[in-house]
Amino acid sequence: MERTSRPDRAGLAARVAIFLGVAVAGAAPLVPLAQVVGQHEPLLLPLFVVPVAVLFAAWWFGRQRLREGVTDRLTGLPNRSGLRLAAAQAGNTRDRYGLLLLDLDRFRSLNDTLGHLAGDRLLVQVARRLRTLAAEHGALVARMGGDEFAVLVPDPPRESAELLRLARGFTAGVAVPIHVDGLQLVLESSSGIAVLPDHAPDAESLLRRADIAMAHAQRSRAGVAVYQAGQEEDTPLRLGLLGDLRRALDLGEVQIHYQPKVAFDGSVVGLEALVRWSRAGRGPVSPEEFVGLAESSGLMPQLTDYVLEAAVSQLASWREEGIWVKVAVNVSPRDVLRPGFAVGVADRLARHGVPADALQLEITERLLLEDGQRAAETLEELRKHGVGMSLDDFGTGYSSLVRLRRLPVGELKIDRSFVSRMVADDHDAAVVRCSVQLAHSLGLTVVAEGVEDDETWERLQGMGCDAVQGWLVSAALPADQATAWLRTHVTSAHA
Repeated sequence: MERTSRPDRAGLAARVAIFLGVAVAGAAPLVPLAQVVGQHEPLLLPLFVVPVAVLFAAWWFGRQRLREGVTDRLTGLPNRSGLRLAAAQAGNTRDRYGLLLLDLDRFRSLNDTLGHLAGDRLLVQVARRLRTLAAEHGALVARMGGDEFAVLVPDPPRESAELLRLARGFTAGVAVPIHVDGLQLVLESSSGIAVLPDHAPDAESLLRRADIAMAHAQRSRAGVAVYQAGQEEDTPLRLGLLGDLRRALDLGEVQIHYQPKVAFDGSVVGLEALVRWSRAGRGPVSPEEFVGLAESSGLMPQLTDYVLEAAVSQLASWREEGIWVKVAVNVSPRDVLRPGFAVGVADRLARHGVPADALQLEITERLLLEDGQRAAETLEELRKHGVGMSLDDFGTGYSSLVRLRRLPVGELKIDRSFVSRMVADDHDAAVVRCSVQLAHSLGLTVVAEGVEDDETWERLQGMGCDAVQGWLVSAALPADQATAWLRTHVTSAHA
């Protein structure tokens, strides 16, 4: 048996290289030339190996760049481009598929507190957990950027209740405690889900409507939401409302009203600053609507600074007239967790020449769930400056007594939802009575909100409540009317 000659072996190698180039690297244009050379000058065939190798290398690096273009480097999950590609492929092979968008609540605060490296490790663990959960449904997980993830679900349920159950499964999976740098963290998340073609005709619309559903879940604090027709129509209205609110703050068109708080002997113990806004050409907007919008959009710090400036300035004016009162201002968890917030409040008081004990900040129980340790540190710093603290809307949140004792608050306000029904509902009356006893056992004074009739006043007085606030005493008044009211109630009492 004759050995294969060197030219034949070289030609065979070249043919194999060209075949591979044609198969994977797009070297088909070289085939006719290679055939001619192979027939007449087979010794020259090895020369084709170099260009084919170059083409193969270009194909390989191009494939790697393409992979990097659709993959998130931190988690290894598909990125936004990868999700769009997968959604397009799903649209070609399936009649129905769902898209769930999931956003980690308050991740920015965690990232700032723990550091970016720890935040990255946290995101990697969340990605692994979501990938495991998605595998149970044959779904694909992608990282959209930041702390937002997406899940592409094949053959999703048709009933809204089942879709909600599916979404809650992912949020519950994320909420299982995660250990990072020796800390045990419980992550909360909000998710929205939409289905093609039920809620959107194409992949781009599906992504937009899942995002709208997620935003609705965040605003309503429901945790999960399924897209519903009409939510998208509300988005331009909300954007317009947000723009008008921002302009109103810039132009000083938002008003501050003051509602008195009085003890049962008639003495004034303070006033609460309440924000009011009448939208140009459209009339009054409810505080619940525009304050909630400001909080969910990132405008809350500007709104809080606006109210604080107005309230402290008004305190300075009243003190010049000899009216010595305290004013309470509501602040959101985002305000308290803002770096430098306590120093900013102290500087504002000093600039207006107002003593710190004339200002009281009202916080809610939700702050205890945001970042309890960091909140306690900020509130303690405010207390050292002399600013008083009040726990607002008590009874509507989820705080524990242990956490409550850690906060340097001096006052507890019972929410109007209990006070307004305590005459007609024994259960609400029991909640109010227990709240008064609890507050007094912790050394706190108690203010009841929403007092509108004499019988409620008398029952609260019998329970030992310290002060009341509501229409029975006075409505919230513009600054000039509040000044007139105070002249008849505070100046004479002070004298």
